Amino acid sequence: MKRNNKVKVIPLGGLGEVGKNITVIEYQEEIIVIDCGMAFPDMEMYGVDLVIPNVSYLIENKEKVKAIVLTHGHEDHIGALPYVLKQINVPVYGTKLTLGLVENKLIEHNILSDCELNVVKPGDVLKFDKLSVEFIRVSHSIADSCALAIHTPHGYIVHTGDFKIDYTPIDGKVMDFARFSKLGKQKVLLLMADSTNAERKGYTISESIIGENLTRIFARGKGRIVVASFASNIHRMQQVINSSLIYGRKIAFSGRSMENISKVALELGYLNIPKNMIISVDDVSKYPPNKVTILTTGSQGEPMSALARIATGTHRKITIEKGDLVIISASPIPGNEKFVGHVINELFKKGAEVVYQAIEEVHVSGHACQEELKLMHTLVKPKYFMPVHGEFKHLRQHALLAEELGKEKSHIFIMETGQVLELNGKEAKINGRVKTGAVLVDGIGVGDVGNIVLRDRKLLSQDGILTVVVTIDKESNSVLAGPDIISRGFVYVKESEALMREAREIIKDELDKCLDNKITEWIVIKANIKEALGDFLYKKTKRSPLILPIIMET
Repeated sequence: MKRNNKVKVIPLGGLGEVGKNITVIEYQEEIIVIDCGMAFPDMEMYGVDLVIPNVSYLIENKEKVKAIVLTHGHEDHIGALPYVLKQINVPVYGTKLTLGLVENKLIEHNILSDCELNVVKPGDVLKFDKLSVEFIRVSHSIADSCALAIHTPHGYIVHTGDFKIDYTPIDGKVMDFARFSKLGKQKVLLLMADSTNAERKGYTISESIIGENLTRIFARGKGRIVVASFASNIHRMQQVINSSLIYGRKIAFSGRSMENISKVALELGYLNIPKNMIISVDDVSKYPPNKVTILTTGSQGEPMSALARIATGTHRKITIEKGDLVIISASPIPGNEKFVGHVINELFKKGAEVVYQAIEEVHVSGHACQEELKLMHTLVKPKYFMPVHGEFKHLRQHALLAEELGKEKSHIFIMETGQVLELNGKEAKINGRVKTGAVLVDGIGVGDVGNIVLRDRKLLSQDGILTVVVTIDKESNSVLAGPDIISRGFVYVKESEALMREAREIIKDELDKCLDNKITEWIVIKANIKEALGDFLYKKTKRSPLILPIIMET
């Protein structure tokens, strides 16, 4: 049997969406997995906590999987690891901070002792039988971020990971332009590049500019300063710390993820702060207001986040007082604008001064804009190009950018999750599809919430539920009690007595028909009640509540 001599690139997530990044690189009997991320549920996924990729393809081919290699420590690149490692336990490779954050997750899931974590540094090369993986330093909004160069028998596949070009990074570790340039002089078969900001012209400004702005804003703080940011943005965290130290402010961390990530970053040496300047949230009230900075989660206005609870007065330890300064050092993710706006309004009502992106430059993206993307293409000089990391509009814009730079349209592949791109030195084509999709995580349940459950939750949230209870005598085939109707979220029964009386008559008629025709199967009786009552209620109210018949036999 002839072996397939082509390299396969299979995105199992992260295309046509923001989040859930995971990509398979396969050559003959070897598979390397790049990243293993989660996504947050959209508004239609009622009650769902997070979304992880379907990795059926990896499970089916687990004997081929040699490693999971991580580009950086953001949730959309590492968040699904605990769930995937429970199904397919393979070695994981990443930089020190990335694996420090992964370790925390594995401890929470009680599987750390079963997993193999291997720390690498930029410049390190992992060698397998046919494939090898090189880690290359890039700049991003989290420290220790890397691009990957996967060496295959047909040339290099370069995956940029998430990146921006920052000539003055906070940690002083500039992206390795020399290595990208050297790769460009060799045979780069395929470039897979971050498309998040492909619509934005120009350059992303340096993170150090934000530090200067924060220090200027801190100068006018008369009371406590509360800064909300992404917990994973350790560079931003460091800049808030630097500004606080200039004005002699103690720093407290608030919010579970902020506390966890700051602890890991401090232990691993990625945050520099004198120990005597860190205080507990419990001790904030012991210091003068102008000597305290609180770093908190909740920059996206999430209803249960620390900042949202502070704004609404429900936080157990922090209350906003007149004269406090709140800085929201993040831009709202699309869809979160309403939540963020609500938090800002509540903070203003409580007498705080609020600084946010619309009025001051207090946030900068960690992703490359068009001119930076052009530089990456020019350095790497790939034969083929595949835009990654973004919705379809981002992928398409990045593809158009590559065309502007002279790339042939036939050498650009805008892929969908699950499609298989096959390449060798002479040709590249999309050939087939593997099983992919989203697995929903709800509490401790993984994959047990499907479309039917989501549909029912949607109905419950929109039109409520009607429970119909009836007792039937099996011997005489007659109704002993009921039907009784319990309404939740549909109508208040006492105020809709006429409607409920008619509904009961509809149910009685349907029960009589079933019993007269000797229909005794519960499933049939329930289906008939649901259909008849549903039609009646829709005609009367133009609403479709979830109808739950309960039949008891004696």
